[in-house]
Amino acid sequence: MMNRDALQIRRLGADDVVKRFDCGDEDLNDFILTDASLYYRVRLATSYVLEDKTTGDVIGYFSLAHDRISLTDFPSNSAYNRFRKQFFAQGKLFKSYPALKICRLATDKRYRGSGIGAMLVNMIIASYKNENRAGCRFVTVDAYADALNFYFKQGFLPLSKEDEGADTRLLYFDLESFRPPLRK
Repeated sequence: MMNRDALQIRRLGADDVVKRFDCGDEDLNDFILTDASLYYRVRLATSYVLEDKTTGDVIGYFSLAHDRISLTDFPSNSAYNRFRKQFFAQGKLFKSYPALKICRLATDKRYRGSGIGAMLVNMIIASYKNENRAGCRFVTVDAYADALNFYFKQGFLPLSKEDEGADTRLLYFDLESFRPPLRK
């Protein structure tokens, strides 16, 4: 059983190194072990690790970048207009709306099934919903096909049907719909 009081989130900087992490996906492992600091240095993404304060083990991680939901993400202008009217019935028409992208999210396979992934997603969403540091209405993710059900359970929805059956699928979450989970 994991002691959640012993966990901490830490932002990785340009010189931080993660020595050990295995989620079972070579691409996700390689990113946190070798590429996260480079992405930070060139300002493409900022990564955060969830660590056990007592052991220093990296239990999970996520990387974030800015994104947008744009007219070009939809198969037609009318599909975009239906989406826009669902959230912004009145107001100025924009060709895109600001979003936060979850670039990567992974849990070490030793902790799979413990709720860590859901906890990280809820933390990301809550921090952007509550702190509102910059205009941001949506959270997006290009979800691997085998992770779709996980994101659907977190409240994410497909942006369109165009990528149905693809290796990755563009999903979105409306920050206005967020309700923090009840603590047990």
